[in-house]
Amino acid sequence: MLKENLQNIENKICEACSVSGRSREDVTLIAVSKTKPVEVLQEAYDLGVRVFGENKVQELADKYEALPKDIRWHMIGHLQRNKVKYIIDKVELIHSVDSIRLAETIDREARKHNLTANILIEVNVAGEESKFGVAPDELDAFTDEIAQFSNIRVLGLMTIAPFVGNAEENRLIFERLRKLSVDIAGKNTHNITMGVLSMGMTNDYEVAVEEGATMVRVGTGIFGERDYSHV
Repeated sequence: MLKENLQNIENKICEACSVSGRSREDVTLIAVSKTKPVEVLQEAYDLGVRVFGENKVQELADKYEALPKDIRWHMIGHLQRNKVKYIIDKVELIHSVDSIRLAETIDREARKHNLTANILIEVNVAGEESKFGVAPDELDAFTDEIAQFSNIRVLGLMTIAPFVGNAEENRLIFERLRKLSVDIAGKNTHNITMGVLSMGMTNDYEVAVEEGATMVRVGTGIFGERDYSHV
């Protein structure tokens, strides 16, 4: 099943790239492996997957220890400040930075490990009350403030679009995030680049790619439905 699912997603990403005149190399597929056991991740690894995304710190840390060290781990879930220290030296990218206080903690922990943490700013484009993220109209001030941290490197933006039946309903969300990233890039703020747009999940990643996503976060589409009974 895993092999077929991965091939299916690969085909759809290629098609979306073709439609939008982009190169397949421009898009990174992140296999969202939350709640999935190590054995299943190993199977995906054996099929060539090297980029995995986790939502929970403990789960990421445990899987990091158990799986091959050339895996590139992404923290995509909401990150609490008191948990930063457990993953700061394990992740390639933190997608979900939504407050200056969190950025401050990441900066401090990164300095302790003598590294620079790569992060994305999470933007609540749709304005959903249930979602985390910086409001679009506060993004300018937020990026100016976050640029002051010396052990953080802002690589772009991330959003979690609403769960919709028809992916087309999220096209404007993705388009707006891309426009926000262009505006911020145009400011040429020190320490901030906008090369990464993390947007699109199982139900809408094709539309996200068409609108400029450089990272898509696909879980159910790869691994099937999740079992939360043991979580």
